[in-house]
Amino acid sequence: MNRTRFFFACTALSLAGCAVGPAYQRPTAPVPEHYKEAPGWVPAQPADAIDRGAWWAPFGDAQLNELAPRVAVSNQNVAAAVAAYAQARAVVRQQRAALFPTITLDGSAARSGRSTSSNASNNGNGSQRVSNNYQVAIGTSWEPDLWGRLRLAEQGANASLQASQAELASATLSAQGELVTNLLSLRETDAELALLAQTVEAYQRALQITQNRYAAGVVPKTDVLQAQTQVSSAQADLVGLQRNRAQLEHAIAVLLGQAPGNFSLPAGSWNAKAVPEVPLGLPSTLLQRRPDIAAAERRVSLANAQIGIARAAYFPSIGLSASYGVGASALGDLFSASSVLWSLGLSVGQTLFDAGARSAQVASARASYDAAVAQYRQTVLTAFQDVEDQLAASRVLAEQQVLREQASTAADQVEQQVLNRYRSGQVGYSDVVTAQTTALSARRALLQAISARQLAAVALIQALGGGWRDADMASTDKALQ
Repeated sequence: MNRTRFFFACTALSLAGCAVGPAYQRPTAPVPEHYKEAPGWVPAQPADAIDRGAWWAPFGDAQLNELAPRVAVSNQNVAAAVAAYAQARAVVRQQRAALFPTITLDGSAARSGRSTSSNASNNGNGSQRVSNNYQVAIGTSWEPDLWGRLRLAEQGANASLQASQAELASATLSAQGELVTNLLSLRETDAELALLAQTVEAYQRALQITQNRYAAGVVPKTDVLQAQTQVSSAQADLVGLQRNRAQLEHAIAVLLGQAPGNFSLPAGSWNAKAVPEVPLGLPSTLLQRRPDIAAAERRVSLANAQIGIARAAYFPSIGLSASYGVGASALGDLFSASSVLWSLGLSVGQTLFDAGARSAQVASARASYDAAVAQYRQTVLTAFQDVEDQLAASRVLAEQQVLREQASTAADQVEQQVLNRYRSGQVGYSDVVTAQTTALSARRALLQAISARQLAAVALIQALGGGWRDADMASTDKALQ
């Protein structure tokens, strides 16, 4: 008996880990040697702007530095990703537990009786026999991982866990990027509100001058009406911007996990010159910096493990079981009884005919793997597109800002000169209206160009993966050891 047990144990251990799944290799992806839209790109000094966790710090906004970290704690989309990550960790522990034997403790108590009927001579009285039976047994069962199916399931669960970790990082980066975008947009809106408030005051002064000239009989009534139109139009634009600001404030509240009615953000100073230069690195590093790419690659690893699990169905399943217990007719004699109950078991199961079901499962797993590879490559291509788009936007917007500054300066001078000429009676008020409209449009366009450069920098940092690195997933493996 001992030799038999030893034989089964050695056979199980020698066959354990004979995995039937294909060895996993990261799929190839089209990676350029350099970025097309970054000729002569010079990284910022120091070149670690996006390596820090607080990648928004270079924008120099105190309120932003205080609000952005709260996204990782209070944002509900991030909270959902955290829950998904916790669920994936539980699945890994569940799959790992399947590699070990299961131990059970069973107990039972039964009371039975048998009655016998008597004949008439005994006045109809019968007899009854009652017996008790108590049993306690400890048992174990184990399915040796002969073909690596359980190990592949654990590897797949671990890949899913790492994908969930990357998706959590992606959700956090997305929410933080949206918050930074909204807050910088709110800063630009506040700057436009201040500009329009000053413009309304200037237009009102011009209206007063026109009314005085009309009262003196120097200009016609149409000049007063045109001046009033300018004032009302600027006031209408001012009210419209207040609506935009309210919507941005509401969006920031939701990103922070707060009800918009309970949140308000006072106007703050806008650091319009803060447009950080973002270090690019080599294009190949993007595969390690983008959490969505890492998540897609881990999905490929999961699909690869599923192929091995499907292949394992071709091989027989083997189970080992054993139990040891005692039994007695009295509860007090249970652990001193001489009757010992024991059992050893070996089960083998093999499907002989399934009309091609297993081969179909393997084909389905291969197709899922091919789809995961295609999605991974598409994610990589989209990532490079994002980077190239934002590099082009950053370059073009920098050139536009210089031109907008020139246009705004020239328009301001024209407005002042035309207004002076109107006061001296050299031009009509329609020329003043044209100059005022052009100058205001140029000022607002300049503010919008500055804001667009900042938002392009935010989008570029997000496209490069923020402060996240593929190596961060190594902490997952250490936590599961």
